Amino acid sequence: MKNHNQNRPACLSGRWCLLLSFLFFMPVLVWASAETSTAQVEKNDYSKPENWLCRPGRQDACTVDLSTTVIAADGRLSREDWKADPQAPIDCFYVYPTVSMDPTPHSDMIPGPEERSVIQQQFARFGSVCRLYAPLYRQITIPALRAALSGKPMPVDPTLNYRDILDAWNYYLKNDNQGRGVVLIGHSQGSLVLTQLIQKEIEGKPIQSQIVSALLIGSRVQVPPGKDVGGTFKHMPLCRKEDQTGCLVTFASFRSTVPPPANSRFGKGFGETIAACNNPAALSGGQAPLKAYLASSVRQETGEVRPFPWVTPPQEITTPFVRLPGLLTGQCVVNEHGSYLEVTVHGDPQDPRTDDIPGDVVVGGKVQADWGLHLIDVHLVMGDLLDLVRSQTRAYLKGKTP
Repeated sequence: MKNHNQNRPACLSGRWCLLLSFLFFMPVLVWASAETSTAQVEKNDYSKPENWLCRPGRQDACTVDLSTTVIAADGRLSREDWKADPQAPIDCFYVYPTVSMDPTPHSDMIPGPEERSVIQQQFARFGSVCRLYAPLYRQITIPALRAALSGKPMPVDPTLNYRDILDAWNYYLKNDNQGRGVVLIGHSQGSLVLTQLIQKEIEGKPIQSQIVSALLIGSRVQVPPGKDVGGTFKHMPLCRKEDQTGCLVTFASFRSTVPPPANSRFGKGFGETIAACNNPAALSGGQAPLKAYLASSVRQETGEVRPFPWVTPPQEITTPFVRLPGLLTGQCVVNEHGSYLEVTVHGDPQDPRTDDIPGDVVVGGKVQADWGLHLIDVHLVMGDLLDLVRSQTRAYLKGKTP
């Protein structure tokens, strides 16, 4: 009665999910195949407020409705409200994924609905634990990636996205940080850019002592088998305890019923390394419930946004997000398919709540298994990430106390 697997929607609500099959590692293909632009590009001025999607103390992309409907297994609905903490003792610095639909190879510095939507989906909720900083940057766009895949690549500057974020980071450190701890947060292309930032500007330098943690999600950070450090990073280990600071959280998520195929874009190693994975809901290992915050509506392949049938008979959901306690669990696994966050949906046909969730990449009505649950990597563990940052903040501040 409640099996929605037969007609899964393309992705969660919001234009940012139009990225579909053109996300994280496709820039590598673009850079390899396109005629690289060598023209000098004027640097962004990050002293201008309009070059930031989010900054503390103003009304911007982060001041959005984050109210949530909690759906119990028995079908009862309750409302969960949210509020920011203006006195949060640490900062969060966020780099968003590939979302821009600008027709040019690189996005402009004018935020569209896709940039604003991804902020609501992935970042604004961190305002309950930290001050929020989210710079705009000239990322490689979805049209540029599509052009590369069609065999007609646009000329791109393969370092422009990183140079913009580096300029924003340096402005933030000089003018805003004031010695505070900071959490780095990225997804997909954002994680790729932050990986470079950590390697070039943070590891082994004094600023590393101020990194509370780095959340590089939807990524392929590499570690040697059985190790928590080495490979991509030389000094920043995977987080294994809630009170551990200066460490890293990274994973790519796949359904337990659809593991990474051989052509998977995520969960795979390079050479003698494997894809790093640590579950923020169970850093030391094992399976644990996931505190997911999912968008309440879904965007179809046609572009139409529809409410998802979260409960039978249908009930109106008026909040932008839903929580489904007890429905999802996750664990990091290493097997013949790769190293990844295995997500299990514990549906019960006997109760009125949905037995499945949206979030797959669907093209032409077919689930693209090689992408896993990339579209909802952050959604799946949002509550767990917030809990972790709270614990890490306490440990960080305690370590700073004379």
